[in-house]
Amino acid sequence: MKVTRHILLLGFGLAYVYPFLWALGSSLKTPMDFLDTGLSLIPQEMRWENYAKAWDQASFGTYFVNTLVISLVTVVFTLLLTAMAGYALARHTFPGRKTLLFVIGATFLLPHGYTIIPVFDIVKALGLLDTIWSVILVQVGGGLVFGTFMFMAYFQAMPKELEEAARVDGAGYNTLFFRVILPLSRPMAATLGLFTFIGSWNNFFLPLVFTLGKPELRTLGVGLYAFTSQTSTNWTLLCAAAIISLAPIVVVFVVAQRYVVDAIAGAVKA
Repeated sequence: MKVTRHILLLGFGLAYVYPFLWALGSSLKTPMDFLDTGLSLIPQEMRWENYAKAWDQASFGTYFVNTLVISLVTVVFTLLLTAMAGYALARHTFPGRKTLLFVIGATFLLPHGYTIIPVFDIVKALGLLDTIWSVILVQVGGGLVFGTFMFMAYFQAMPKELEEAARVDGAGYNTLFFRVILPLSRPMAATLGLFTFIGSWNNFFLPLVFTLGKPELRTLGVGLYAFTSQTSTNWTLLCAAAIISLAPIVVVFVVAQRYVVDAIAGAVKA
């Protein structure tokens, strides 16, 4: 029974990983090799220059920098704001707290498609349309609810004795939060930062809407879509471009994955 279960899990795992391996192998093929070998994973001839061609022809250098800046700034602002909000909701009782939690939770259920028009009007009124900041602020706003609840659950599971000991030592509220509470929440910060980074890196709709007037501000997702329309028959370059856009996510996940289990376990205890 155990052997059968492992075989099934291995089969599901291979089926899940196969598209990535196929894209990786196809990115190193020649166009003719791509058509001849079909679903084969191993190229007959390694063409590493496909990555250089995809990078140059698609302006991926500019798009990569745009995506990296947007993702990193989005992660920083999201973690800072949600950590402060989550700590306040987890440790303090104030009039209207339950109502506030209900309203915050209700906004989590709103699909992005229904809110894009008023958000677009706000961004335009602020004069931020066709800027990187428009994408950053909208993405940060979209991630506040989920992050706040995650931090709130994590802080509720944290022993109060740690805060009491810090107060006895003379720590004020800001010192307590930034030098005691925030460092102790590294597993949750790493987990939420990972989710936020991946979501921001893969986001297609928001960068498309808010940078439509300036192609030089495109992110990798939007740039890859534009590159698809430009090279609809050169599948090897498309695969190379897809691997370029995916590689940073894989690296970030490998680095941060060890924090994920600890953070989720801490949140579930609450």
